[in-house]
Amino acid sequence: MNIWQAVLDAFESLAANKLRAGLTILGIVIGVAAVIAMVSVGRGAQATITDSINGIGTNLVFVFRGGSEDVRNPKPITLGDAEAIADPFQAPSVVAVAPVIQDNGKVTFGRERTTTNITGVTPDYVQVRRYTLTEGEFINQEQMLGQASVVLLGSDVADKLFGRQNGLVGETVRIEGQPFRVIGVLQSKGGSNFSNADNQVLVPFSTAQARLIRHSTTDQVDLLLVEAASPKAVPAASDEVAQILRSRHRTAIGADDFTILTQQDFLSTASTITNVLTIFLGGVAAISLLVGGIGIMNIMLVSVTERTREIGLRKAVGAHKMDIMVQFLAESSVLSLIGGVIGIILGYAIAFAVGQIAKANNAAITPSIGIDITLIATLFSTAVGLFFGLYPANRAASLEPVEALRYE
Repeated sequence: MNIWQAVLDAFESLAANKLRAGLTILGIVIGVAAVIAMVSVGRGAQATITDSINGIGTNLVFVFRGGSEDVRNPKPITLGDAEAIADPFQAPSVVAVAPVIQDNGKVTFGRERTTTNITGVTPDYVQVRRYTLTEGEFINQEQMLGQASVVLLGSDVADKLFGRQNGLVGETVRIEGQPFRVIGVLQSKGGSNFSNADNQVLVPFSTAQARLIRHSTTDQVDLLLVEAASPKAVPAASDEVAQILRSRHRTAIGADDFTILTQQDFLSTASTITNVLTIFLGGVAAISLLVGGIGIMNIMLVSVTERTREIGLRKAVGAHKMDIMVQFLAESSVLSLIGGVIGIILGYAIAFAVGQIAKANNAAITPSIGIDITLIATLFSTAVGLFFGLYPANRAASLEPVEALRYE
């Protein structure tokens, strides 16, 4: 029996039991669709997080208070530290330093209110973070020195308070009950669970320090954003910052009371987490494909039992053991192949639907459907059909003709 004839016979056999074949195919459809949809969503989430991190800036070094668990009572990062790092003689690889203090607080306009991140920044912040404005101007040095009551609104905050993002310069909002004049609106950078740069307001560092955010010391900062001269200079800038802080904080070797992270550190951590998430989702989905394979084995065993006399007759008129095996393997492969094709289409549809739902809810997750996962799902579904069809096929081929003809 040639392969083509075996495939035609398989279609005829499956057509004789349409409902049973359809339910068996459904198991494969669900498995393949789940694998494609889950992995695509996982990859989309990874791409969203990576883009969000890249949007922070390409040459940034982040400096936080606190080091290893062995260090007790770490010294805070201060404005003095920021000034030392900004010194070109001490840190030639650094081009700008932006100290930041931040806390959550309430911002109101009339009856509208929202809880958002209040960030105190210096004029260098706009250069370091690569911010652009849809209107207005950024905080300047004069406003810093005068502790001016001015604010820049993130696009999400502007939408929540005013329902628009333009024509807001000159409006007055209240931050923790204190009036602040709007001097600009930040262009949207896109937000995610990892970081939402649009859900914040920026005020002069000196104003936040004096009136909005209290710390144990007057010159303490929560974060230093250090811009290196180029992406290649980031390692050198990190080393220079570390040496300056060790000298100023007088820490012992291996006992740093600060943490330095680069963009690559964030990307590596995020990639590790999202890769594990994608593998987990794909593994869970693959279980349903395995269940579909068991369904194929079950239906093929039933088919062998129902067609015992037919198998005996075929062997009696000269069919070889391999002919019988090919016949039943063809049936299981056809089941899995049809299920795989339908599953691919359904998987694409589910991934697209998830993307549209995420877009409607401003989740900014775009499922990434790769040809590789499509091929893997197709090959895996075919392999499932062959593997789970092998035992029933071998069982059918091993029947003795006389005993098969006598079967009732």
